[in-house]
This record gives sequence, structure tokens and C-alpha cells, in this order.
Amino acid sequence: MRPNKALAAWRGGGQTIGLWLSLANVHIAETLSGLGFDWVCIDLQHGLLDYKDLTAMLPAVSASDATPLVRVPWNEPYEIMKALDAGAYGVIVPMVNNRAEAEQAVAACRYLPQGNRSFGPIRAALYGGRGYAMQANGEIACIAMIETAEGIENVAEIVAVPGLDGVYIGPSDLALSLGLAPRGDNDDPVHAATVERIREACHRQGVAVGIHTGTVEYTKRYLEAGFNFVTLGSDLGFMVRAAAGDLATVRDTLEKPREKTGY
Repeated sequence: MRPNKALAAWRGGGQTIGLWLSLANVHIAETLSGLGFDWVCIDLQHGLLDYKDLTAMLPAVSASDATPLVRVPWNEPYEIMKALDAGAYGVIVPMVNNRAEAEQAVAACRYLPQGNRSFGPIRAALYGGRGYAMQANGEIACIAMIETAEGIENVAEIVAVPGLDGVYIGPSDLALSLGLAPRGDNDDPVHAATVERIREACHRQGVAVGIHTGTVEYTKRYLEAGFNFVTLGSDLGFMVRAAAGDLATVRDTLEKPREKTGY
């Protein structure tokens, strides 16, 4: 089976840089994935795309060396299984609150006897290659998002779940859970302390930890802090920043204020 390079790096304590895809555009997916990112995540939770788009975008990502991940809409086994059957090499599961919910996510990623994933890797076996059926349990990454008040409180029991490969922090939802404004790149001391609490809990348990960022500054900051996987930015974010910056430069004006969208 094709190895999961990103997962292998995390298991070895390494660090990776990823790309977030939120637009239903195959050409954008193929072009940006080919730039050298370690992994690429297609967002079915908040992205402007659906499962049909996913089945076209995963092959586009797979034309590169990047590991294809999918953020599923919710912690529903059928959503997880369909994303994996389409060829995702890992899923990011939003708003995991406790051990039982983490166990549910892990089980949906594993075939018997480790889990309850139903067998039918329609495209996954084509992408993964020979040996997929026997080796997928060890190569598919299950990543839980900790971003709610309950998840923060239960972080120790979540990261102790066998088979959980990583934790991904959604900084905007985390901010909301802390009573703060939904800002991603966040300097609030309470937010920063909570992020560090989650990171420490993950590393004590030997679980990879990642976080969403929107700027080079914060990507570097979290890599220096020891995070295993950090999102440098998204397709929409890169496009808007470049266009707004160039337009302001040509007009010799400040950039037009923009509402925060999470990307």
C-alpha cells in the first residue's frame, strides 16, 4: 500500500506544513497541491463544496506527493467512511467533545477487528494500491478537533484513545468556546494558554498536534512551539490576500477592510 508520508512524519516526531482547500475547483486543487505541501485538506465542513466535488478533487490532489486529507462535516461514521472510500488518507473530525466521541471517530476509520469501517474502498484501493485491505488500518490517519469547552475539559481522555493519530485545533471555534471573538491567529493570553494546554496533553500521550493558521508569522510560531502539522493557509485566503495586496499597491492605498470568514 502507498505509505502515508504525513502520518509517518508525525509518528516520528516530525513537522509538516499543509494547505486547506475550501473551493470546489479541480484546477486550483491540482495547482496548489503541486507546490510542495506535505498534506492537503479538503474541507467538507465549511468549504463551498460537497461529496461530488470531493470525488473530483481527491484525484487532483493525488497527482502530487501531498497526503490527501478531508475534514468531514461531522462525527458521523458514514461521512468518515465515504471520505475514506473516495481516497482520503486521513480525516479531520470537528468538535470532538469526549472519549466516547473520539472512539467513534477512530472506529469509523478502522476495519475489523480494530473498528467498524465497512469494506468498500471504491477509489481508495486504486489510489492506495495493492495491500490496501490489509494495511489501511495502519496508514489511515484519524484526527480529532478539540475546539469546544467540553473538549478542552476532556483533552486528557480524548488524546488517550487508542488509534487516535492526531489532534487539530480550530482556533476560531476555540476562541468562541473561551468567550472570545472568533479570531484565528490569536494573541489573547487565555487563548494562547489553552492552545499550549492542548499541545502539552498531546505530546505527553505521543499524539501529533496541529493547528489552523492564516499567516506566515503564526505558521512559524507554531512550528517553533513544536506543533507537528500546521496549515499555512487556504486557497481562498491566498487568493484574497494576493489580490487585495496587489490592488492596494497599485492604487497606493490601504487594503479595503474585510470581514473574517475563517479562511
